[in-house]
Amino acid sequence: MNKSKILVVDDEARMRKIVSDFLTKAGFLVLEAEDGLEALDIFYDNPDIKIVILDVMMPGLDGWGVCKEIRKESKVPIIMLTAKGDDMDKILGLEYGADDYIKKPFSVIELITRVKVLLRRNEKTDEDITLDNITINQKRHIVLIDNEAKE
Repeated sequence: MNKSKILVVDDEARMRKIVSDFLTKAGFLVLEAEDGLEALDIFYDNPDIKIVILDVMMPGLDGWGVCKEIRKESKVPIIMLTAKGDDMDKILGLEYGADDYIKKPFSVIELITRVKVLLRRNEKTDEDITLDNITINQKRHIVLIDNEAKE
């Protein structure tokens, strides 16, 4: 079975472990990052990531910045999972390109259900289209010729 790859980004190791453990038990392959810069490195090194679960408040590059950077290159679903829960924070997250916004503390069952819904919704649009030596990566909106990105 091909497990969907999920990137969990949170500067709190305990929170990353909780989310990762439950997602792994639900059958997902989980990658972890402890800050925004590491998240972007992992994201760009793994073009098959299906969902990013992203905290907002992190040192260095925060979740807002990560979300904006990912949106420049990809339509991968992003779930903001954060303690910042007032209406303006939610609006800001959605405006920056997040697909969902969950406030901590949260229900793990709800998180997993939202992940499954987003995966189901994006199933067909994430597939690469390949013809001979040309590949169209729909998720990242790039064309590869002989496995090299072309602008």
